[in-house]
Amino acid sequence: MKKTVRIGMFLLLVLSFVSLSYAAQFDNLLKGLKFPAKESTDNGTIVSGLKEALSVGTGNAVTSLSKMDGYFGNQMVKILLPEKVQTAGNVLGKLGYQKQVDDFVLSMNRAAEKAAPKAKAIFVDAIRQMTFEDARNILNGGNTAATDYFRSKTSAKVFNAFKPIVSSSMDEVGVTQAYKAMIGKYTSSIPFAKTESLDLDTYVTNKATDGLFYMVGEEEKKIRTDPAARVTDLLKKVFGK
Repeated sequence: MKKTVRIGMFLLLVLSFVSLSYAAQFDNLLKGLKFPAKESTDNGTIVSGLKEALSVGTGNAVTSLSKMDGYFGNQMVKILLPEKVQTAGNVLGKLGYQKQVDDFVLSMNRAAEKAAPKAKAIFVDAIRQMTFEDARNILNGGNTAATDYFRSKTSAKVFNAFKPIVSSSMDEVGVTQAYKAMIGKYTSSIPFAKTESLDLDTYVTNKATDGLFYMVGEEEKKIRTDPAARVTDLLKKVFGK
């Protein structure tokens, strides 16, 4: 009887050891497993966060530039005299025709301000195309990494879509008339004065687009460096690390 009990206890110990060993192996197996679902969720969060940052940044930039004096009142993006007519502008100012020069500069900025709202749809479409790899690289980049990427990928498309809008706005606010008035005063005041040909549509479109990207970059910097600029929970989650 005692012998049978001892054998039974021994078997129980063996079974317990085997069970514990198997459990340990199973636990190690679980630790080694990767869970794609969770990783996928994290990736989705990163992509969504970057897209939201760009959406917020472009939205703020467009709103800022679309209002009265959005370009004209911001010295960082204000559209100034084209280099080709700076001499004419300087001469006219000294001759008492500064108003004609100022009217021309104002009209270019007004054209850009009227065109700015139309850029939002272009930006939204480009943001949708951002991949996880793009987002991961941007997240680990500099303070304007998203804007730099965005500009490198879309600047030509933005320009081509933006130009007709700028051209239409320029006609509406009288940029060409203001330019002709300024140059007319110059050529009539200076004997044998010459001015180089100037593509106003291209010049204003380039400057308006440059200013827009500049403002988007400033908004991105705020989101990355200023917690108060992270206006949604998703932005706080992605950029608050």
